Amino acid sequence: MRRSSPHSASHALEQHIRGRKTAQGVGDAWKDVEAQIFRRAQHEDEVLIPAVVEPLLVWVISGEATVEERDPDGDWHGGVVRAGAFYLTQTNMPYLMRWQAAPEQPFEVMHLYLGLELVNRSAPSLGLNASRLRMRDVSGGQDLLISGILTGLADELRSSREANPIFVKGLLESLTIHLLRHYADKEAATGRKPAQLPAWKLRKALDHMDAHLAEPFDLDRLADLCGMSRFHFSRAFHNTMGQRPSRWFILRRVERAKDMLRDTERQIIEVALAVGYDSPSHFAKVFRAETGFSPKHYRVAS
Repeated sequence: MRRSSPHSASHALEQHIRGRKTAQGVGDAWKDVEAQIFRRAQHEDEVLIPAVVEPLLVWVISGEATVEERDPDGDWHGGVVRAGAFYLTQTNMPYLMRWQAAPEQPFEVMHLYLGLELVNRSAPSLGLNASRLRMRDVSGGQDLLISGILTGLADELRSSREANPIFVKGLLESLTIHLLRHYADKEAATGRKPAQLPAWKLRKALDHMDAHLAEPFDLDRLADLCGMSRFHFSRAFHNTMGQRPSRWFILRRVERAKDMLRDTERQIIEVALAVGYDSPSHFAKVFRAETGFSPKHYRVAS
């Protein structure tokens, strides 16, 4: 699990951003990274980007969109991006993103999570101390070398043949060296960093909550799954996701309920039971507090 930690960093994005995944890196060629291609929805109001420890590179393959970002308590900022633009983040804090894509072309993006083992192997070749590195945040940047390398990786992802480990490894190591040379903050780790969940622990926690939404919230179980105390797990989860575990659990219940109200004809009492509420009135109170609608009115409006 630890070796493949970047393979779980994508969970919070993949599960909660609308769109369709069209390619996924699998097999030994991709063991150091998580590589995916998505065709995103044309419009997204707001999505949380978690503060996982691995660097995340997002590259626009096709389309044009107005993309904006903000800190949880900040203002929106951003602009228009087109094919070839990239985003790089290894933030200590979660942040929010939204976009509106132009209708002329599909808005397609590639997500690449760089495993820390890959970064740690590459840094010494540049005389760098990996423990004192962190990638700078870049929004809507342009870099021909990054685009060239990611074009090769995207071709491997989409190919019907099995990816060649030597070819993929060479591209990934070249990309990592380039990022370290030009986009690394070499003094970022001089102070104490907030505790965050490694991506494999984040996946365990999020997967467990999604699979047990009909059951009572169990902080002890989540902490045990991650091999942590209640206190340390809660603090690290909050630093990673910007919310307490119990709060995230409630929001996931509401999202699941919204899906069922919109996409099924199940009675509201059945929806309430499916997301862990024995009392329809309690369910309606929670649902209204989070959405501004009663379950009945949300179904009609949807």
